[in-house]
Amino acid sequence: MTKKLFYVLIASALLMISGCSNEGETTTVTIDSIDAEEVLKLNPDADIFQYDGVIYKTNIDWVEELSLTKDVQIGDIVTRNDANTDFNDEMSNKLPVGAKIFSAKEREDILLVEVNEETLKYLAIVEG
Repeated sequence: MTKKLFYVLIASALLMISGCSNEGETTTVTIDSIDAEEVLKLNPDADIFQYDGVIYKTNIDWVEELSLTKDVQIGDIVTRNDANTDFNDEMSNKLPVGAKIFSAKEREDILLVEVNEETLKYLAIVEG
């Protein structure tokens, strides 16, 4: 009788250990974009633009300190919207139409914008 009880306890313990394992499971983290309205509500003077559904913002201290290299041009500012918070891709509230948007070699979450021979750094504003 004790031998059977011993085997049942061992089998139960093995089932519990294998049943509580995370092996084979994947965890997905979703990062949601913040829209222009939310960014401008927090800071009405923010210099922002939208690219590929994501709002990018400049004048962030730690981003300004980074040494970044322009990669390829990925777009231009095609519309300026300083009247409301309804933004579309390649639309800005302060950048002039025609400003060139570049990717940065070192980081995917920062875009570089060339305006009047000056390069500005814009960080993707996302919530996660």
